[in-house]
Amino acid sequence: MTDDTMRTESGFSAPDSDLMDATTVRKPLNSILAYGAILAVFAWMSTWQMDGDTYGFLSLLPSLLIVAVAIKTKRPLESIFAGIIAGSLLIDPASIFTSLGDLSMNVVQNETIAWIVLVCGMMGGLINMLERGGSVLSFGEMLAKRIKTKRGTMLTTSALGLAVFIDDYLNSLAVSASMKNLTDRFKISREKLAFLVDSTAAPVCILVPISTWAVYFGALLEENGAVADGQGMSLYIESIPYMAYGWAALIVVWLVAMGYLKDFGPMKKAEERARNGQPIPDGVQNTGFDTSKVRRTSTTVGLLNFLLPMAVLIAASVYYEIDLLLGALVASIFTMVLYFWQRLMSFGELTDAMLDGFKVMLHPIAVVCAGFMVKAINDELGMTPYIIETISPYLSPAILPALVFATMAAVVFSTGSSWGVFVVSLPIVIPMAQAMDMSMPLTVGALLSASAFGSHACFFSDSTVLSSTGSGCTPMQHGLTQIPYALIGAALAFVSFLVMGFWLA
Repeated sequence: MTDDTMRTESGFSAPDSDLMDATTVRKPLNSILAYGAILAVFAWMSTWQMDGDTYGFLSLLPSLLIVAVAIKTKRPLESIFAGIIAGSLLIDPASIFTSLGDLSMNVVQNETIAWIVLVCGMMGGLINMLERGGSVLSFGEMLAKRIKTKRGTMLTTSALGLAVFIDDYLNSLAVSASMKNLTDRFKISREKLAFLVDSTAAPVCILVPISTWAVYFGALLEENGAVADGQGMSLYIESIPYMAYGWAALIVVWLVAMGYLKDFGPMKKAEERARNGQPIPDGVQNTGFDTSKVRRTSTTVGLLNFLLPMAVLIAASVYYEIDLLLGALVASIFTMVLYFWQRLMSFGELTDAMLDGFKVMLHPIAVVCAGFMVKAINDELGMTPYIIETISPYLSPAILPALVFATMAAVVFSTGSSWGVFVVSLPIVIPMAQAMDMSMPLTVGALLSASAFGSHACFFSDSTVLSSTGSGCTPMQHGLTQIPYALIGAALAFVSFLVMGFWLA
């Protein structure tokens, strides 16, 4: 008879297995009770509001809850839904299910969401075809013959990010997919790969007038009276030198790639793990693009099969006025015809590759859609106007750009919506800058910098989620390892805006 059994029979203690079972049951029960208590508090706080009153400081609480839960659980989707439920309870606990249903329907019917779903799905399908057709492998083998160092690999990754400037979605997925094998070979962690890719996504796209960001924000500036009709792109181009975060992010990623800025914080631990032979972090499920059915071709043919679809994707997107959806559609059809003509894959295999690639993107799509739900909740709570109105008494022409950058960066970080936030904020910020006779290119530069930082740093923003998915790590693993470097870039940008504000005031 074992000691454990004797102790049990004599009534002293339970067996270890029973203790483990009790602990296993107790942990989720404690979590349910804790979250239940928090949500009950949000429902109670809804009674503080009278009809017509603004929510004030309460409008910040759902976003703060999202950040707190994400840090605790390391699971972005669950943390976002916690914030959504909390915000709905704060607005009207009596109609919680009706409001959640209406919110879900509004998000699903949103044209931007439909565009994101189709673009992400088609990009996933295109990259999966390139993976299975051996094209990505051939591209990696070509690079492997020419790149012999870890530093060269990181610099090449950053250079590819700069080259694929037309859209941050294309950058996040295409560059990460094409560089994974090479970074694994040089024992670079997937978190470092995601950082290199993400740092050349939104921060680069804002600096290039031929990008989806430039087209969108150029039109938005015209709509909000920042400039006369037809002059939105001209103002955008004038603002590029003042987009301090984009330039700062490029400096930081170059310092990291060159090895001048050493690894620290969570990134240091990730790189130590990779040097010990484990570039892929723990807890990452095998949900990436399927490479078990890769077709082998000659390096030359495989390289052409990679470069031609990429060239068609970029050319078609530019032809259709920087529309990545039409570009992805044209490139997908071109790739299917090219591979079928070469008898590389049958039509059924090509269709399966497209559908499987779409399925890979379902979780990232869900996170992005949930982020839009957060934005809708925050809009109803009036979070953005509250923050801007709170800082307005402290504004002056000299510090306006720095405060606009810091404030809007915090808003975009908390909502994950780098584009949607500015539909609400531009009608407030632009008249404020005009009333203070502030330089409009500098103001626009501060706004775009804030948007790029939020997209770069937020753990559930679209570019963060796509960069982590393409690189093979979770959004939280990517977000936690990246944010110290993003904060360095943000600090450089903030100081730059202070200097430019006093200089141009």
